[in-house]
Amino acid sequence: MRKIKICGLFRDCDIDYVNEARPDFIGFVFAKSRRQVSVVWAEAMRPRLKSEITPVGVFVNESLEKVAKLLNDNTIEMAQLHGDENENYIRELKTLTNKPIIKAVRVLSEEDIVSGQHTVADFLLLDNGAGGTGESFDWSLVSQVKNQEQNQKPFFLAGGLMADNLEQAILATSPYAVDLSSGVETDGLKDRAKILEIVRRMHNG
Repeated sequence: MRKIKICGLFRDCDIDYVNEARPDFIGFVFAKSRRQVSVVWAEAMRPRLKSEITPVGVFVNESLEKVAKLLNDNTIEMAQLHGDENENYIRELKTLTNKPIIKAVRVLSEEDIVSGQHTVADFLLLDNGAGGTGESFDWSLVSQVKNQEQNQKPFFLAGGLMADNLEQAILATSPYAVDLSSGVETDGLKDRAKILEIVRRMHNG
């Protein structure tokens, strides 16, 4: 059973939708985005979230102190880094908290995936780098790297995933988890029926 993350929750009802569907992870976007949420809102929503759902905070070049505080306050349980955060940043964050860290990798070539293997982060997130646009990258690059690298870091697959291509994406890449945002939206808002259907398919498949 593959794990699934529903990212970019920003309305109170989105919390109701995921509580009903019970994905493995959800994402609060603290970086500038149309789905950006405030710390105050995330702190208010956190107690409402079912205990078996892991909240992930999405950041771009955020201060170490802010990320560590959100992790140590248990507002989020994992940090997902999408900016220019280097290995020194990730190491320092690890000294400030014992929570897992996901480093996003923009995949344009095999080399991007290979170099990502050397991070001290716990997981990678592979996407096209555009973030929430619903566009995917060339999934065949993942299998090409898998043939070369024996010890691959577990990764979240993101970018352009939706009900129509999810099975194909999983077969092509064998991810630790899939990460959907625009793929479970209608007119830019999270769609309860799409979330319920996609999580059901993932957990029953």
